[in-house]
Amino acid sequence: MAKRFVVTTDSKNTMQPASDQLKRQFKVKAPNRAWVSDTTFIATRQGWLYLAVILDLYSRQVIGWAMGNRNDRQLVSSALTMAVWRRGMVKQVIVHSDQGSTYASSIIKTF
Repeated sequence: MAKRFVVTTDSKNTMQPASDQLKRQFKVKAPNRAWVSDTTFIATRQGWLYLAVILDLYSRQVIGWAMGNRNDRQLVSSALTMAVWRRGMVKQVIVHSDQGSTYASSIIKTF
C-alpha cells in the first residue's frame, strides 16, 4: 500500500520571509557560520512525534535537537536553544530553514 503524501510546510500565513542569505552555499569554511534546520515527523506506537534538528554546515554535526508531540514554534525554539547552549553565543551565524510556519513565527525571528 502506497503511503499518502503529507504536506509539512505551510508558510502562506506567516510573516514576510527572510532573504536567502545562504544562497545554496552548503560548504562553509569555518564552524558556526551557517546552521541549517528542519522538522520531520516520526510514527510511533503512541502516535506522531515531531523532531526539529539544527546542523552546523561546516561539520555536518547535529548541534541542537528537540522532540515533542506538537510541531510548533516551541519545538524549533527548543532546538535552537540547545544549539546556542552547546556552541555558546556565536556572532553572525546564518540559520537557514524552509521558512515554514514554525520557523517564520515572530518568536523565532527574534531568537
